[in-house]
Amino acid sequence: MKKSIIFSLSVLLLASACKQGTNTLPDEEYAKLSEDDRRKVEHALDGIQLADPDLEVTLFASEPMMMNPTNMDIDAKGRVWICEGYNYRNKLNPQNPYNPKGDRILILEDTDKDGKADKTTVFYQGEDINAALGISVLGNKVIVSCSPNVFLFTDENGDDKADKKELIFTNLKGVQHDHAIHAFTFGPDGKLYFNGGNEIETLSDKNGVELKDDLGRPFSSYRQGKIFRCNPDGSNVEILAHNFRNNYEVALDSYGRMWQSDNDDDGNKGVRINYVMDYGNYGYKDEITGASWQERRTNWENEIPLRHWHLNDPGVVPNLLQTGAGSPTGMIVYEGDLLPEKYHNQVIHCDAGPNIVRSYAVEKNGAGFKATINNILDGSKRDQWFRPSDVAMAPDGSVFVADWYDPGVGGHAMGDSVRGRIYRIAPKGEDYSVPTFDFATPEGCVKALQNPNLAVRYLAWTKLNSWQKKAEDALTDLWESDNSRMRARALWLLGNIKGEEKKYIDAALADKDEDIRITGIRLARELKMVDMATFKKLAQDPSPQVRREVALAIRHNTDPAAAEIWTTLANQYDGKDRWYLEALGIAADNQWDSFFAKYIAQTGDKWKTDAAAKDIVWRSRSTDNVYRLAELATTTDGDAKLRYFRAFDFQTNPEKTKVLLGMLNGGKAPADIMTLVFKHLDIEIAKKDPLYAKLLPTVLKSIQSPSDFLDIVKRYQLKNQSERLVNIAMTDSIYGGEAAKLQVRINGLGEFQKLTRSKDEKVVLQAIDRYGSVDDKPVTDYLITLFNNKNLSLAIRERAMNAMNGWNSEEILWELVKANKVPEEVMPIAKRLMLGTWHGDIRTEAMKMFGADVDKSVGSINDLVKIAGDANKGHEVFKMYCTTCHLGKGEGVNFGPALSEIGSKLSKEGLYSAIMNPSQGISFGFEGFRIKLKNGTDVDGMILTKTENEITMKQLGNPNPTTYKRAEIASIEAQKESLMPKFPLQKQELVDLVEYLSTLKK
Repeated sequence: MKKSIIFSLSVLLLASACKQGTNTLPDEEYAKLSEDDRRKVEHALDGIQLADPDLEVTLFASEPMMMNPTNMDIDAKGRVWICEGYNYRNKLNPQNPYNPKGDRILILEDTDKDGKADKTTVFYQGEDINAALGISVLGNKVIVSCSPNVFLFTDENGDDKADKKELIFTNLKGVQHDHAIHAFTFGPDGKLYFNGGNEIETLSDKNGVELKDDLGRPFSSYRQGKIFRCNPDGSNVEILAHNFRNNYEVALDSYGRMWQSDNDDDGNKGVRINYVMDYGNYGYKDEITGASWQERRTNWENEIPLRHWHLNDPGVVPNLLQTGAGSPTGMIVYEGDLLPEKYHNQVIHCDAGPNIVRSYAVEKNGAGFKATINNILDGSKRDQWFRPSDVAMAPDGSVFVADWYDPGVGGHAMGDSVRGRIYRIAPKGEDYSVPTFDFATPEGCVKALQNPNLAVRYLAWTKLNSWQKKAEDALTDLWESDNSRMRARALWLLGNIKGEEKKYIDAALADKDEDIRITGIRLARELKMVDMATFKKLAQDPSPQVRREVALAIRHNTDPAAAEIWTTLANQYDGKDRWYLEALGIAADNQWDSFFAKYIAQTGDKWKTDAAAKDIVWRSRSTDNVYRLAELATTTDGDAKLRYFRAFDFQTNPEKTKVLLGMLNGGKAPADIMTLVFKHLDIEIAKKDPLYAKLLPTVLKSIQSPSDFLDIVKRYQLKNQSERLVNIAMTDSIYGGEAAKLQVRINGLGEFQKLTRSKDEKVVLQAIDRYGSVDDKPVTDYLITLFNNKNLSLAIRERAMNAMNGWNSEEILWELVKANKVPEEVMPIAKRLMLGTWHGDIRTEAMKMFGADVDKSVGSINDLVKIAGDANKGHEVFKMYCTTCHLGKGEGVNFGPALSEIGSKLSKEGLYSAIMNPSQGISFGFEGFRIKLKNGTDVDGMILTKTENEITMKQLGNPNPTTYKRAEIASIEAQKESLMPKFPLQKQELVDLVEYLSTLKK
């Protein structure tokens, strides 16, 4: 009875709030609200702003009816299905509440037709779906994505309860991880499309067997985040694209084109929107080595947001749009007509980071697309707890937005476990009214097929496909209409009528509408009915979009005509359209030798002078391509030659090193050519060639750039370059630390020790600054001898103690402090280091030992947000504590996530939580690891790259990556605590710091 009263009251409160519509409070009134009041349901609509005056937003559902929506779908009845995330990472963060019954799949229904949910049904509840990241409703079947599994639930008796649970896929990595498996989407071809972030290393079927591509290559051979396609029962899985970081949700249009978003490494302003070209590599990691974008490479991009995606590398598909900082989530292609025309057929997307829902106005651009941004819903100006997690189309054409509602964006932490909202966007005055559908007749199903809602279209598609010829007349009426997208939907079904496939494929390929021709090509490809004679003609189609699809259709096609078609396509490349160039590259996969030979036979020497032909050589992976690259690299002026040297990294011909060495011209080549040659040789093969040993001294002598010199020394582990390494270490403010570290790793401590014996104290102090930052045990042990040596000046001893600020050296120093083995002269510095150490356990004990004057009455986050801060003073706190690991506005170190736009991503509550509880929400890619080397050294930091032979880490105090051979590593252990310390800030310091961080916005 009590529960019933509470629920009734909550529904009344929700209804009252919903009736506010878009009559939001004026700015001056909203500013008067307390933080607590702003979080209340009755002010939900006041916290978000509509960018379009022709639209209105209403609140469809809220807490306590539902909470923490991670993903959403809408069924054919207009009911909203929600994956709740109440238990999101709660077992990993024990201080958070936990429901032992597990998370829920809810159905929210508006039974009294007033536009607000008034009925909640629990479809399923269990710990096996805690914080599920995807839901797709397909009739009486529901697919739920929750790593390590993908489940298929079936409601067998129509009571809105799951009666049967089956596995579709299993053994997925990323349990309770935002970069895990995401939602499934019903495609216009009757197949399911889905993706997973870069925790999904591979995909296994329900029996745990790893899946492979059409050439027998395991899915694990594809890098990072991936997109897949399968039949509705989970069979016939294909891998469609790869090398994303956290591609969150794939959306399709009626032609079968894919669109999605992808998140950058946090804080690098590289969030992107992708048009997904089938089988494309999207460049998050180095295609060949898996190296991080942060590792120096030839011809890397000038701007970090572009460098982030290896966009200058051959074999990387370009981005449609880059949107800056963010945490992108759900996406749809809006193919309804209820919203104003500017949204028709456009992508609508949620980005929880900047608290925004956007539409992207897409236009064709050669073989690709370009786009502009139109904001729809914006919470950044008022309520930064607005965290749109998903967007879906309702059967009436309105758009629903799920709001995770939290001070943060997930990322392994949750500040609020009980709130969550669902909004509806529609033109003003358009009430929520779900149409009725007739699925009993072909005509009724064809009408339903035109609905914008995917659940409706699934039911219609399935029925029409089952009827086959019986549905042909009704589908033909739609096929002969003048609506291109509806014609495409009809075509997918007509082309699947047994015995009629070729008839409709041929009709589509001859159609005057280029998008229909594109759909016909895709249909022929999926049905494995590519007719090479027809495709020869299409290879000369006036539309580059059509020619792009022809290229993709001949990928892995071994018919001799395929090479001729590819050559015809290549000859039409204009030297400007990167989308087209990458389509050619995708088409030639595994057949470069035969395809490229045909092209060169026709082109002749044109590749030496023609810009378009040069691009194709740059992109080519043919066996004999190294000779052409060598000529272009040596005959191209300025920095333009860099692209050709970089292209060598993607060539597999064992003659590559011989060709590169030949470019040295016996040591007479220009200095820049010689340097570049040595940066791209195969190390082991080169060392066996006498020309390498003969010319190496000449090359080293000619190098002017410190970074080039360090790259060569590191690449070949040159022990005889101590003198120059010392010079760089002692004089170069940018590369000095990197040089010192390289010197110690290759040659040991000798040069460092020699420098500290100098009679010039300035030299000694500088040496300690540079070499002391190398957080290896031999260096730490030597620093200890320095600060213990009473024969040295106090300045030197203090400098040596100050250098004990690395992860490993702090552990060693703490043991000395506890054993009372630190000289009193340098003890004040040791005390300061221990009170501000990265190690939370050491810091806690140090506070007890020293009785540190720490403000123990900091209070709760709710109390802190009410206190006014001083941003200028907060900037000083930031410089003192944060810049050692984070980049702010033009200051700091690129180690942890960049904070230059953190105020656009986190509310003040989220900022306080991140500072006070850093281990609750470690950003993905910034987790700490401890590597134990076989020589006894422990190395702590973040792993940037793992390859078969090497691991590259970024260590505390040193932004430059360090690479370790697998052979020298004894073990790798993940750290449970964040590498970010909880600093002993006074309350006002903390408030001022958060005030400053909240100003760091776009």
